[in-house]
Amino acid sequence: MLSARKCFFRTCPPALFCLLLFAACSEMEAPFECTDLLGCVTVGPGEAVKIGVLQALSGEIAPLGQAQIRGLELALAAREEKISGHPVALHIEDTGCTAEGGANAALEIIADPQTLAIFGTTCSGAAATAAKAMSDAGLTMISGNNSAPFLTSIGGYAAPDWQPGYFRTAGNEENAGKVAAGYVYEQLGLNRAATINDNDIYSKGLTESFKNAFTELGGTIVLDTAINKGDSEMAPVLTAVVNSQAELLFFPLFQPEGNQILLQARQNSALDEVLLISDGALIEESFLEAVAEVGKGMCFVGPAQAGGPAAQELTRAYIARYEEEPTVRYFLSGYDAADLLLHSIEAAAVREADGTLHIGRKKLRDILYATRAFKGVTGVLNCDQFGDCAKSSFHVLRLDDPSLGLRGLEANVVFPIPLQTGSLNQ
Repeated sequence: MLSARKCFFRTCPPALFCLLLFAACSEMEAPFECTDLLGCVTVGPGEAVKIGVLQALSGEIAPLGQAQIRGLELALAAREEKISGHPVALHIEDTGCTAEGGANAALEIIADPQTLAIFGTTCSGAAATAAKAMSDAGLTMISGNNSAPFLTSIGGYAAPDWQPGYFRTAGNEENAGKVAAGYVYEQLGLNRAATINDNDIYSKGLTESFKNAFTELGGTIVLDTAINKGDSEMAPVLTAVVNSQAELLFFPLFQPEGNQILLQARQNSALDEVLLISDGALIEESFLEAVAEVGKGMCFVGPAQAGGPAAQELTRAYIARYEEEPTVRYFLSGYDAADLLLHSIEAAAVREADGTLHIGRKKLRDILYATRAFKGVTGVLNCDQFGDCAKSSFHVLRLDDPSLGLRGLEANVVFPIPLQTGSLNQ
């Protein structure tokens, strides 16, 4: 780009030409100067916009991470794989769904100073450490799957693991615990509850919100305990559930630990009358296939699924691209996270005549925080000061016919409570 100072001469041509020359020069843009408090990323002509991707891509949790990546791919495809005319380069790292994996993967991503933002993570435990590293480096991160309350806000205040620049389009599961508690206490009349977490911020956050809501309603928590990730022998903790005389067991766990709790509980006749209820992490085809008829009668609290024309159209696009039905529905919120990020990058970019882009890191964050009435496939997105962008709406599903698979489970809603009304919103 030419600088305005190149238009000055020691002598000037004839008066009319001189006036025209200076008028033209005055319209030239000055060279771009980054004044962003967090710095800028400059993408030269033809260069790629670099985005890091942190997802759980190994082990039994992999279908959730794959769904997120497919949501990102569909969002890119809708833009013909470009941002403001530039190709997109994805740096993909597997977090393994652990805090250590999240930290290590984030460090790999932010080592490249040209990386603008991060799409991830799958698991909230990985998000807490990744978001800390990301935020310290001045990047922006957005997830379509994290839902632990500890990552954004609890009771309207910043949560312990909140970090500037972290956003999500999955609902804050602080409200999921409230919905689960309302179902078992108000609708089923159960008064004695046991909870099991796995010492992860995701499962701890859900059990904490469930316990608070359940006791506020008048119920009693007779056992609040934990297992460790990787545990396979569940007899001791299930014996503790029996001894507590609980009427229900709330265990918001991932696979494979969630599978083992269910399968081994079904082998203990003392638990035959105990309601088993888990969460959205197990609303997934591979879990249903693994437990089959043993899972009959189990309940799940999960996000209310989008069913409008936009979600249906994206589902058709998913099937056309990947030649299979979705095994989880979280590709929808993954798409929304990616779409919102790509839109915000385009809005933040300053484009030069030759195609060069300059994107301020803080400007990108500010645009995301200011998001209002963004039309997503899961609903309208409005980002608050803690990075929560989605309406937090949950319901309870019951597995009555395992042969119907994921669609059958999602269709069997037994407790739909809008969060805007009723006792759960008090």
